[in-house]
Amino acid sequence: MSLKGKNIAIGVCGGIAAYKIASLVRLLVKENANVQVLMTPDAKEFITPLTLATLSKRPVLSDYINRHTETWNNHVELGLQADLLLIAPATANTLSKMAHGACDNLLLATYLSAKCAVMFAPAMDLDMWLHPSTQENVHRLLNFGNILIAPGKGELASGLIGEGRLAEPEEMLQHIQHFFSNSLPLEGKKALVTAGPTHEAIDPVRFIGNHSSGKMGYAIASALQSLGATVTLVSGPTQLPTPPKVNRHDVTSAQEMLEACSSHFETVDIIVMSAAVADYTPVSVASQKIKKKDTNLEIALKKTTDILATLGKKKTNKQTLVGFALETENELQNAQDKLQRKNLDYIVLNSMQDKGAGFGGDTNKVTMIDRKGETQQFELKSKKDVANDIAAVIIAHQAAINS
Repeated sequence: MSLKGKNIAIGVCGGIAAYKIASLVRLLVKENANVQVLMTPDAKEFITPLTLATLSKRPVLSDYINRHTETWNNHVELGLQADLLLIAPATANTLSKMAHGACDNLLLATYLSAKCAVMFAPAMDLDMWLHPSTQENVHRLLNFGNILIAPGKGELASGLIGEGRLAEPEEMLQHIQHFFSNSLPLEGKKALVTAGPTHEAIDPVRFIGNHSSGKMGYAIASALQSLGATVTLVSGPTQLPTPPKVNRHDVTSAQEMLEACSSHFETVDIIVMSAAVADYTPVSVASQKIKKKDTNLEIALKKTTDILATLGKKKTNKQTLVGFALETENELQNAQDKLQRKNLDYIVLNSMQDKGAGFGGDTNKVTMIDRKGETQQFELKSKKDVANDIAAVIIAHQAAINS
């Protein structure tokens, strides 16, 4: 993909990895891109503005006022002119400010003014990267629509070994080229989403079911598709229209859902199991309608196959598997136990104690838990917005496991 004529702004923050930006600028200029470098005040302690100005063939901007010409560096104009803003290395400090709208330098003012896409490439020490506050800030930025260039693994400035290294210049160049080829963050990925209830037949006219509307799963399928994924939606009985460009597979029972999921599982990268699958099904189904009697009716039930646990046993380290838990007591502990037992990457916890959450409505309030037991709580919001939150977590996880 040619970058000729593309206006790319690079925001450099104060970290040791700033030295890599010299190589990146050189690569972009060789691709005939127009490169404008912005630096935070601290960044100048790690690489000189002269170096980046020489390589980019443009003055580096750092302050609101150019003291030599007494002119204003217009952050609004910078944000409008850019076709892409890349912030690299993105320090923990700058990530936090971006996530919460702080604006105390020219780079952050340009970020808040930008109408173009924004990429960010974090670089920091292992413990800083893994800290829950940093991870929450990353999730917020992804939810804003920003694009993550995940840090790599290796030896860090502290001497520790692990995640936190700034992506190499060649890798960042590939991300930029990929972006300008009109790619989406989940382009090329395949996703499997389940939604709605299952109906377990008692006789030809009666069934055991639940109150799931399918709205949450349908919103997730739509969100993943809009981000570039090829989505197969395995749906229990609902009245919802199929989301645009989503492949829908209708099922009725838990067994049918198991068979449908099993047939797709090995070929997909992302699995989100949001369906409310029945735990029990009748031992036998009456061939004719059961007539009302004066005595009580007893129906023998047997356990259905645990679809989530079955898929969890087959999961590879390149797949993202997300489950759901609807709890009424000991919510967090029960959800964490389910995550571990079923080999999930994330579990989405709904509490029946939260007003506006759960079955049927148009809103939800969830807590996401990862394999390390770290939690991220989201406020009550529309199921569409919750789906975007979940999709942002999936994007970050796919970027991390495939980096």
